[in-house]
Amino acid sequence: MSRFEQLIQTVETYQVLVEENYSRIRRLAEEVRGGLCDYIGAPDGVCVHLVPPTGAFEPRPYGDLAFSIPPRGFRPLGPVAFGLAFRVSKEADWLRLKFECRKTGEDFVVGIEDGAQYTFRLPIEEADSAPFYAHIYQYILS
Repeated sequence: MSRFEQLIQTVETYQVLVEENYSRIRRLAEEVRGGLCDYIGAPDGVCVHLVPPTGAFEPRPYGDLAFSIPPRGFRPLGPVAFGLAFRVSKEADWLRLKFECRKTGEDFVVGIEDGAQYTFRLPIEEADSAPFYAHIYQYILS
């Protein structure tokens, strides 16, 4: 195998790991966006949007732009950030929190803005959602 072929093989393996990391984070973000309103009992419409983690935002769906790395192409392996905007009033007042996720061994660590963290043990199970929602809700209340 030439050095170039070894480089190509290494980068292909690297990108498989990046895809696994990104997919796990994207799935978690989508689940929180969909499940947190139900958890807190918001009866009148959407109360959470995925938004960019930094910069200006409007409370609307951003799709791929809500994440710090793109869903395709060459991507770095490392923490991925996304923003969640929470409706916090009956009107249109929104609070954005930045989440940064990373895998460390068999742990999946979700960091919230100022150092607060929540750790999942992999694999993440459906039953893991409620304690995570409670953690986010208590963070917002504080």
